[in-house]
Amino acid sequence: MLSIRAVDLVVIGGGPAGMAAALAAAEAGVEEIVLLERQESLGGILPQCIHNGFGLRYFKEELTGPEYAHRFMLELEKHSGIKVKTATMVVQVTADRQVVTTSAAEGLVCYQARAVILAMGCRERPRGAINIPGTRPAGIYTAGSLQYLMNIEGFLPGRTAVILGSGDIGLIMARRLTLEGIRVKAVLELMPYSNGLNRNVVQCLEDFNIPLYLSHTVTAIHGQKRVEKVSVAPVDAELKPLLEKEFDLTCDTLVLSVGLIPENELSLQAGVELDPATGGPVVDSYYHTTVEGIFACGNVAHVHDLVDDVSTESAIAGRAAAAYLRGEIKGNRWLPVKAGRNIRSVVPQRLVAGQTTPLYIRARFPERNALLHVGRGRVKRRIVSPGETIYYTVKPEDIDESAGYIGVSLEGGEGDD
Repeated sequence: MLSIRAVDLVVIGGGPAGMAAALAAAEAGVEEIVLLERQESLGGILPQCIHNGFGLRYFKEELTGPEYAHRFMLELEKHSGIKVKTATMVVQVTADRQVVTTSAAEGLVCYQARAVILAMGCRERPRGAINIPGTRPAGIYTAGSLQYLMNIEGFLPGRTAVILGSGDIGLIMARRLTLEGIRVKAVLELMPYSNGLNRNVVQCLEDFNIPLYLSHTVTAIHGQKRVEKVSVAPVDAELKPLLEKEFDLTCDTLVLSVGLIPENELSLQAGVELDPATGGPVVDSYYHTTVEGIFACGNVAHVHDLVDDVSTESAIAGRAAAAYLRGEIKGNRWLPVKAGRNIRSVVPQRLVAGQTTPLYIRARFPERNALLHVGRGRVKRRIVSPGETIYYTVKPEDIDESAGYIGVSLEGGEGDD
């Protein structure tokens, strides 16, 4: 029998975004919060990220992923109003904020919430999404699944590896594989630039003499029971492989780090509008989606470079949900953001007039000495790269309401200094 429970706030996802949002909401005065997580424990992806580099912005010290998650778990224990439900799967979210869950402990439960925060994170793009020709042998892993196998389960995947894609997880796994004695023959990147943070290119590839082939891709996978080799070719300006320059790399493991996709099936169920540029919900300065009372934050809203940014953004969503429950943020006037030259995406996509809003901006292509225009605001950017977020805080004086929108663009790079 379906049990229906009325609560103030439901947070879906117990990773860094969900934990930060729940804590911020509790500290802002929300009394009944249910935090739902489908895994057996909280933390999301963090427990398998055993490398350091977390917390430099948020906690002002360097932590590993498990340490970063543990900090938030300790804070959650201090708030009796936050009910944590692990091993609980959310199967449905409706526009009127009904959240249906199932678990072995409680069976089918429906939470009727006054507000909902979506914090489901993202998933990896698999081989099937990029259509690599060839056989289907063992030894092909996404970078995140390989990270779990090595760091949590303690398995080694093979002896020689090739990594396709230069996303941050792929770069980190290149270093991790090398430290465990596995030879990484190459990291291949389809684009003419890396899609990861520059610090990861330096610390994970250059420091370990791992070659990075830009403008290259895998054209075929060979092997019957196990990967034996991959065919690699450079690509032209239209990203088409130049097969006459193809060569083979022998390996027993192929690691795919070809992008992350926000986990938005539940968002679509609730009727939330998605942004094609980010794959996540369209949100305003309060991270309020297009559906009344439903907020979104973390990697389900857009893929972040740093977990510190996830926590900062999610705290904004948690405080906004509390303000919504108090009736303080209804009917705010917002202006749409329009992406201009060399702008791939901007989050939030709608800015509330009179509100100071941190923007997360992605460039389409690398550029030097460009001028970032945000409404009336101007700031020089010495280097921009698609792999690194551009940060800009919009102030009320940057917004010209008479224009009817906020334009964001990168104008005229001048070359190297």
